[in-house]
Amino acid sequence: MKELENRTKLHCVSTRNSPGIFATKVFNYLFVEEPESNEFPDSFIIKLAELIDALPSDDDNLLCFLPAKFRIEIWKIKDILLTDLDAFMAGDPAVHTHDEVILAYPGFYTLALHRIAHFFYIEGAWLFARLIAEYAHRETGIDIHPGAQIESGFFIDHGTGIVIGETSIIGRNVKIFQGVTLGALSVEKWRRGTKRHPTVEENVVLYAGCTILGGNTVIGHSSVIGGNVWLTQSVKPYSTVVNQSKVTIMQREFDENYFDFVI
Repeated sequence: MKELENRTKLHCVSTRNSPGIFATKVFNYLFVEEPESNEFPDSFIIKLAELIDALPSDDDNLLCFLPAKFRIEIWKIKDILLTDLDAFMAGDPAVHTHDEVILAYPGFYTLALHRIAHFFYIEGAWLFARLIAEYAHRETGIDIHPGAQIESGFFIDHGTGIVIGETSIIGRNVKIFQGVTLGALSVEKWRRGTKRHPTVEENVVLYAGCTILGGNTVIGHSSVIGGNVWLTQSVKPYSTVVNQSKVTIMQREFDENYFDFVI
């Protein structure tokens, strides 16, 4: 009976994009409209209550406290995002202004939606959180599970193809490039609820395409993990890990027809 009731609720949701659109409007309110005081409009709270009520949940009490709690916690989330914003400014020589990061950087947008989704995830609104995360995923190509714990000062450079799993833990001031995976060694169903994804301590740089797997894998603080590295074991603090692939460069005589070819 409960499952039937939940399915009926699902039909009441106009689109699976609604939670992501809501989170995007919150992001715009915080960083584009820039409210002068910590007043969160009633219209957001009313809409949030409608969206939560329209989704199936294991906890019927969510609607009683969650919108009011979000109204308070959103300002703490913004404070963390301001630290992230500074990390984007400090970490990318190509950026000129804070506005550029807010309006043009997919990594910052995705991180903002993740921090909103994470709030709902830890409060038990797991489906609402997941829909926010997947909206950001579709928009940017960056896949961060709402359960992932990410400390402040996080910087995503480029971002496309990044995957961060549910039980990942990321410390302060971590920098991550495109194509990085923080994943699990196994996806067996019995592992649900266990630590399946890596821990990355503070001040670590993860370069493009590196893959780090396993719940017991810890990247020690102040380490650098090079591009295309595959890691399933822990590394100590201050480590540098590189992929030793061989590149061969050969010199040749100039030939103006060298690049002509027929398929």
